[in-house]
Amino acid sequence: MSNYKALLTGVNTFMFDYDGVMTDGRVILQHDDPPLRTANVRDGYVLQLAVKMGYNVVVISGGFSRSMDNRFDTLNIKDAFTGVKNKVEVFEKYIKEKNIDPENVVYMGDDIPDIPVMKRVGVPVSPADAAEEVKEVSLYISDKKGGAGCVRDIIEQVMKVQGKWMTPEAFTW
Repeated sequence: MSNYKALLTGVNTFMFDYDGVMTDGRVILQHDDPPLRTANVRDGYVLQLAVKMGYNVVVISGGFSRSMDNRFDTLNIKDAFTGVKNKVEVFEKYIKEKNIDPENVVYMGDDIPDIPVMKRVGVPVSPADAAEEVKEVSLYISDKKGGAGCVRDIIEQVMKVQGKWMTPEAFTW
């Protein structure tokens, strides 16, 4: 796990699961309304910055709701795939269409459905509270939990290694 930073120099694509990575994994169930999720503002800031800086930012999630779509729109994330049953199919189609080398992809997942994609990318990572099986395939485990800054942690690390952190673009939303 200590040498993963050398792999960050070529990263051009960030892929994330949603529930448990961009959120803390909890949903508030309501009688007739869709479940509520919470998101981290600092994760959101760095996600929109990554888009602005030209990185591919992708969400592949089994979950789906209008609130998720609204969050992606707010952050200018155009490549969000929700309600996904087979994450590998979506991953393979996306990298082929965009001509992306899987070695240049960071994928952050937290649970068993993420493992098949994590095994196909150059930099598989996870939040601190990921399932043990996910941690076993991760080259880096954030010290931040899902929904509590793990997304910012890995994006910030990549941008710092690539000399793109704290550039003028960082000071505007």
